[in-house]
Amino acid sequence: MGKATEFLVDDLQDGPLNGFDLKNRTCQTTTIIGDKTYVIGGADDGTLSIEVQIFDHNLGEWVHPTVQGTKPMSCKGHSAVPLEDRILILKKGSKPDDQIWFLEVDTQYVRQQQKNLGTEVVAWSKGVIGNAEKPVVISGPSGVGKGTLISMLMKEFPSMFGFSVSHTTRAPRNMEKDGVHYHFAEKSVMEKAIKDGKFLEFASVHGNLYGTSVEAVELVADAGKRCILDIDVQGARSVRASSLEAIFIFICPPSMEELNKRLRDRGTETEEQILKRLRNAEAEIEQGKSSHIFDFILYNDKLEECYEKLKKLLGLDAFVTAPPKPVHREINLPMDHSVSKIDDKIIINCISSGLEKESKNLIMLDVSSIKGGAPGRTRGLDLQAIDSFSDGLTEMDQLS
Repeated sequence: MGKATEFLVDDLQDGPLNGFDLKNRTCQTTTIIGDKTYVIGGADDGTLSIEVQIFDHNLGEWVHPTVQGTKPMSCKGHSAVPLEDRILILKKGSKPDDQIWFLEVDTQYVRQQQKNLGTEVVAWSKGVIGNAEKPVVISGPSGVGKGTLISMLMKEFPSMFGFSVSHTTRAPRNMEKDGVHYHFAEKSVMEKAIKDGKFLEFASVHGNLYGTSVEAVELVADAGKRCILDIDVQGARSVRASSLEAIFIFICPPSMEELNKRLRDRGTETEEQILKRLRNAEAEIEQGKSSHIFDFILYNDKLEECYEKLKKLLGLDAFVTAPPKPVHREINLPMDHSVSKIDDKIIINCISSGLEKESKNLIMLDVSSIKGGAPGRTRGLDLQAIDSFSDGLTEMDQLS
């Protein structure tokens, strides 16, 4: 195995620095991917302020990238491991749930942002061990009963499902609370977030923006729940076109005559409103059946039967109660550790002293099945403890 292309900034002396300040070099790492060197870190306050600069070897000059995503909090140092299209960052001296990050340099999201902005772009994404259940996108015309079906799911499995909190640019009404009923945002802020690719879907209604952010869905997954998105067909189309892996379900009425009866039986709309909903329903049903957006179509003729079919689609038909949540695992790295790489396996050598001799513990981080990424989390990491050294492991080239 060849030596990994990650070294200290002291070694980067090819070409002019163009005024780039490298005086605090102990807190920096540099990683080569392709024809670019990514310099990560740098601060004078005793902690590592996570900054990113790029040295383009083709141009022979420094490039100051636009940095997207949520920036990691400062730490006391880090290890950097080059992957194919991103850099794995292992933070030192941080909380267990804040130690794994990815700096994306050539992912689909980064390339799209570079195209949109016309500049060099990198993006941060927090790493999460294990996978989350796929979100469930449920669509259907007004009056079809999708709200009732969702309420039945939430009642039977209260700890399993959760709703994402939507964003809007309208003002709060009555007793509405920010972060509970909606995330209330300034229009310019939300427009920029949409441009930066941070929204799965959005729409303009009466001059105000409404939308579902990637972060809102991630927060539901962080809480150990499966996110339900109750959105229209156009919103579902946008989510399908995004990087989010979800299950798409369209709820259909048994007939337009039955839908007409249900809308009138509700007694909540005027005649004009009912006729408008019926016209919209015809268009939505046509799109739902023919657009290839949805994985499944359920006909809500008899509510209980439709609900049982919905549970079966979600793998819940065999459970009397909610299935157990997956055990949440975290990595807890000591300050003193070194990192090696074999294919998609990251070997972390944790060294603890204070006894008669040093004690070494190995952790393997498997990145072969990672999913997602900026502007959301990177999930699918697998963590395993290694009890003993395997043959040849100590001969691997180490990353600082």
